[in-house]
Amino acid sequence: MKEYDKLVRDKIPQIIEESGSECEIEQVGDKTALEYLYKKLIEETSELLMDKNIEEVIDVIDVALAIGKLYGFNIEDIMWLRETKVREKGGFEDNIILKKVYKNNK
Repeated sequence: MKEYDKLVRDKIPQIIEESGSECEIEQVGDKTALEYLYKKLIEETSELLMDKNIEEVIDVIDVALAIGKLYGFNIEDIMWLRETKVREKGGFEDNIILKKVYKNNK
């Protein structure tokens, strides 16, 4: 037996049982799920930093979207605001590192 105590994707229990194993799960409320999502975001970000592959990028995005959903935002709103922000402030395509800002004395 291996113990986990971590949030998993919805179909993982079914996949485990189809493989011939058994698992114990607990379905929690939104407040508890949000706490586990924060931990999951750290876990997935760490995995992305180590593995640097598209699967890990997708995991980070999915966890961030799940957090947004629990905050009350739907994916359409999130993507619309993202596009608006990119139009207004740009994305991260040009690899710009801001070093200093000097105040105008006007």
